[in-house]
Amino acid sequence: MKITKINEYIGAEVTGVNLNKPISEAIKIEIYNALLDNVALIIRDQNFSAEEFMQAVSLFGELMEDQNRRYLADGVPMVSVLSNRHVDSTGKPAKIAHNATWHTDHTNQEYPPKFTILYPVALPDSGGGTALCNMRAAYAALSDEWKVKIDHMKTANTLISSARSSTGNLDIVKEQEVAGIPPMIHPLVRTHPEHGTRSIWFHKAKTENIIGMEPQETQDFLAELLAEAIRPEFTYTHEYKLGDMLVIDNRSSMHKAGFDYDHSQHRMLYRALVRGDRPF
Repeated sequence: MKITKINEYIGAEVTGVNLNKPISEAIKIEIYNALLDNVALIIRDQNFSAEEFMQAVSLFGELMEDQNRRYLADGVPMVSVLSNRHVDSTGKPAKIAHNATWHTDHTNQEYPPKFTILYPVALPDSGGGTALCNMRAAYAALSDEWKVKIDHMKTANTLISSARSSTGNLDIVKEQEVAGIPPMIHPLVRTHPEHGTRSIWFHKAKTENIIGMEPQETQDFLAELLAEAIRPEFTYTHEYKLGDMLVIDNRSSMHKAGFDYDHSQHRMLYRALVRGDRPF
């Protein structure tokens, strides 16, 4: 096995390992530590069915259900399917390209996933990558004025923010309306439980408000924060090849799906989530 950094701040490539076969505890620890250090890993040349993908993901911890139960791999309910051919209950495309933003997953849950893991099944000829940003480097680079401003802020998180409901997936908006679940309160800047570093941490579309702000005021503030924090040197866009397994540490990063591809071509990924801790 070989692990090679992609750039200074985010990403490393892992080659020479087959996760369909048993691996030693030492190799498992080496991969895990590389993920913590590099925020994201691309494990090359894998070949998974949905069931095999689930087994490989379990090397990183306990799997958790995706809160969107509409699109699951056949017979493998712990693996969800991301596809540009999904439709909502009205028959319209379930994902809206212009609504995609930098985010970390499932912030409306008490124990959000620590890792999101993606594996391509069908790919367009080009484009459709996943952009990643090291949010602990982004936080460290902020001015002291910004750090003082955000260090003790808390966010109220829902399935979808009321400020985003007009552009959100119709089915998710309806689900939010009938759920009646109180917002989940989390810190805007979280501490990594293993690495000890601090990171900017939120999902703009799931942030109903920052405590003390109104919803639209919150959306404007978070947009300003992202514009300040996300710099090219902290980012990496992974352009998938079949066989790639992308592992993202949600506690130190944000990611964003790319829509720069021919949408007449199929883009389909398996996704699995590894259970995390309560943010602090």
